[in-house]
Amino acid sequence: MFVNTMPRYEILSAEAVEVLDRGWRRIVSEIGVQFAKPEAVELFRAAGQRVDGEVVYLDPEFVLAQVAKAPREFDVQARNPANTVHIGGDHMVFGGVYGCPFVREGEVRRDATLDDFRRLTMLAQSFGQLDTAGGVICEPNDAPLDSRHLDMIYALATLTDKFYMGNVVSSLNAADTIAMTSILFGGRDKIEQTPATISLINCNSPLRWDDRMLDAQFEYCAASQPVVLTPFLLMGAMSPVTIPAALVQQLAEALSGIALAQLIRPGCPVIFGSFLSNIDMQSGSPSFGTPESAIGLLCTGQLARHFGLPFRTGGGLTASQTADAQAAYESLMTLLPTFLAGTNFVMHAAGWLEGGLVSCFEKFIIDIELLRMLRVEFTPLEVDEGSLAFGAHEEVGHGGHFLGAAHTMERFRDCFYRPLLSSTANYERWLKLGGKDTTARASDICAKTLADYQPPPLDDAIRAELGDYVSRRRAELGD
Repeated sequence: MFVNTMPRYEILSAEAVEVLDRGWRRIVSEIGVQFAKPEAVELFRAAGQRVDGEVVYLDPEFVLAQVAKAPREFDVQARNPANTVHIGGDHMVFGGVYGCPFVREGEVRRDATLDDFRRLTMLAQSFGQLDTAGGVICEPNDAPLDSRHLDMIYALATLTDKFYMGNVVSSLNAADTIAMTSILFGGRDKIEQTPATISLINCNSPLRWDDRMLDAQFEYCAASQPVVLTPFLLMGAMSPVTIPAALVQQLAEALSGIALAQLIRPGCPVIFGSFLSNIDMQSGSPSFGTPESAIGLLCTGQLARHFGLPFRTGGGLTASQTADAQAAYESLMTLLPTFLAGTNFVMHAAGWLEGGLVSCFEKFIIDIELLRMLRVEFTPLEVDEGSLAFGAHEEVGHGGHFLGAAHTMERFRDCFYRPLLSSTANYERWLKLGGKDTTARASDICAKTLADYQPPPLDDAIRAELGDYVSRRRAELGD
């Protein structure tokens, strides 16, 4: 967890915020939002909102009253208390890549497996820059579809001692996540008191919350586990092509989902979610790391603060097919505004490749390097008599050098950032070390990290109870 106390970079004027505020109000009241779950519609109807089939026409003041019930900040506990995180305020929490059906390792791109899932989980445990491995770090296609969520939660619960994200494929999967998390923390009452998992609820943009997402949301909100209500907006496909229109739609979708969360359980913690980029208008393919997505990200942070909500956006996003220069600069184009906005919860912070289709081992290490560098860049500068180093000038005088000065000798071990991945060797030494490029060096670091991995301790009785639950539920599900 990183505490970012640097000033936030805001690009919307007060007048622009007022215009966007009027925009979302018109959408929810005049166009309405579709909720493809009868129980959700009935909750809104009972609260006095106008309903036509699955479409709910929302009074904006009602929405704001519901949003005001959500906590501005909250904790999410980890089984290692040292890894418990705080969501909101100046705190930034980072998670790995999420939802990829494929993996890339070296030159090989293939279907993801359960072994890949476990190894990516181990990598996330090994680097302090990540506060969570995530949830569906990759989709283990070699595991039975109906029960693979059990294997994933078991891996997250045993291979890391950080919090993890819940499964949202169905209400049953969500219920299993809650049950296994309750085992890990000693009872459902313990996680209702302080949540222990965060789950991603995506809107089927434009303006539709589908039944599977809503089924999972009902389970998690009822257990007081935070949900990230996220419009999925690729401008030109799921929203209009203009950034203001996308922002207005994002507000309408996210705020309506947050309002539902408060109807399910008033005071349930939520996170204002944003996944906003654009498509390539020549090919229709998703684009990431674009100037437009960066602008939308900065605006999202400003708007979430306007409503007093913790928010999720950003990550190491790229459309590149390999861990190359494009992957690096597009990821930085997303990660830098992520820090400038002070994003509270950052998904896809390590390992994202090929527009989210691929979890890449080498890209994971590249992103860790970016996160390490940005944390240093966004740490406030310490200005005092010691850092002014007047005594060093007295010692060195005119035309000398500071390599051997006392001030340098006292600080040389940690005065500058030391790269994990980058090479600063001269050409001859670089050749002697194998002449490896960034991707090759990342592969070496990945292999060494996995070889050195040590599982965090876990009580044998809890491990056995989790294993028994997985075995019983797998049999019940028919796998």
